[in-house]
Amino acid sequence: MNPAPIIDLIDAFRKSKVLFVTMSFGLFDRLHGATASCTKLAEELEADFDALERLLDACVGLEVLARNNGEYTNTPIADAYLWRESPQTLSGYIRYSETALYPMWANLGSAVKEGHHQWKRTFGADGGSLFEHFFSTEESKRDFLAGMNGFGMISSPSVVAAFDLSRFRRLVDLGGATGHLPIAACEKYPNLYGIVFDLPVVIPVAREYIAKSPAASRMDVVAGDFFSGELPDADLFVLGRILHDWAEPKIHLLLSKIYDKLPRGGALLLAEKLLTDNKTGPTHVHLQSLNMLICTEGKERTLPEYAQLLKQAGFSSVEGKLTGKPVDAVFAVK
Repeated sequence: MNPAPIIDLIDAFRKSKVLFVTMSFGLFDRLHGATASCTKLAEELEADFDALERLLDACVGLEVLARNNGEYTNTPIADAYLWRESPQTLSGYIRYSETALYPMWANLGSAVKEGHHQWKRTFGADGGSLFEHFFSTEESKRDFLAGMNGFGMISSPSVVAAFDLSRFRRLVDLGGATGHLPIAACEKYPNLYGIVFDLPVVIPVAREYIAKSPAASRMDVVAGDFFSGELPDADLFVLGRILHDWAEPKIHLLLSKIYDKLPRGGALLLAEKLLTDNKTGPTHVHLQSLNMLICTEGKERTLPEYAQLLKQAGFSSVEGKLTGKPVDAVFAVK
């Protein structure tokens, strides 16, 4: 019997840590459009030559760096997703994964026994919460939002294409962050007007991302809190990776507010990872559900579980589609 799958699991955290440390050294930014020897990089980083060479060669093995005649440079996938200035960058989420998620996952056993998140155990009584951590500094806020934008650019075009949205005229994305989903929707549907609704601290960043879109003239931002504040008018609401953050009482509250605000025939589009109905996969959704256990009140769900929540709020028609991307699409009509 081949032990390779088990050995891969043993090595998995090592691969992640290689990525984290290389990112923290700024090497993917340094090697974008450039080459450098280990000697040169060791001098710049004030690092041990032999140790740094091992790290760089591990990155070559992981196919995020290339080595030619003793010179290192980024591979195309590193330029696309690991260079900090790339429109598709995941660098912010990678830094968040190292500084917040990596230490929290050390407490997975406690989370399973206790059934709740591990912020206090990991960071102490003054460690704050998940969302306080996101916005604790301007840099961490922008890093996290950039990381979410990178994931959004992978998924949002497929989510807005999963169902025909051409009949709708006013889309409001609740907790819309950088606006990647309304941007994708407005670029696909020329008669659609899109609004990003998010906390005041997010709004300036959302404006910056929207301004880069050819559909910017049909988009706007509104500051608010979707749990405590009034929702904007819309015939199509969007919740992108929102419901998986919360326990059912808050989900019921939010879905009821959305349902009450929608006109008859209006709809709600969810962008969430979907488990198979029998919960046998996909593995990446199981891992994300454990991540939600460690970090939040929420979890990942099956389409029937989302349908039950939506129908309890009053929605009469619920459909789901797999996108083949990091998140799937669920569509519910009032």
